[in-house]
Amino acid sequence: MTSLSDEIEEFIKRMLEETSGRLEIRRQRLAARFSCAPSQINYVLETRFTTDRGYAVESRRGGSGFIRIIKFSLGGPGRALEFLSDRIGDSVAQREAQALIERLAEDGCLSPREAALMRAAVDREALLVDLPYRDRIRASLLKRMLVAVLSCPPARGEQE
Repeated sequence: MTSLSDEIEEFIKRMLEETSGRLEIRRQRLAARFSCAPSQINYVLETRFTTDRGYAVESRRGGSGFIRIIKFSLGGPGRALEFLSDRIGDSVAQREAQALIERLAEDGCLSPREAALMRAAVDREALLVDLPYRDRIRASLLKRMLVAVLSCPPARGEQE
């Protein structure tokens, strides 16, 4: 069973695909389409369409208010490594690490199998140490895995 937030997210993603990654829409229209309050739309935008997930969101409130959403691509493994080294730093929370992995998988920089292995490796259940050490270990592991995966050519039989 999908939640209203999931439905709104999927609708926006479909619209972005149809408009080549750039969408401008009125918040009120979107809220009316889903019979919800505009604050529900805000929640979805703030939690599902973040920079870490590859989106830029501009929002203007008021009578002529709108939401502009742009999906950007990392542009391949080289740019991905550069972006990630800036983004991860010395410490990274599980939620942020998972979002980065998902984004790389969506952009085709990671295979589904690589993404699944990386998600398992950075999970708090796998890193059995207390904070803040867990977030530091997670950042170190994530960086090393990304360098290894994004620097290697695909295995035979895998698509690039």
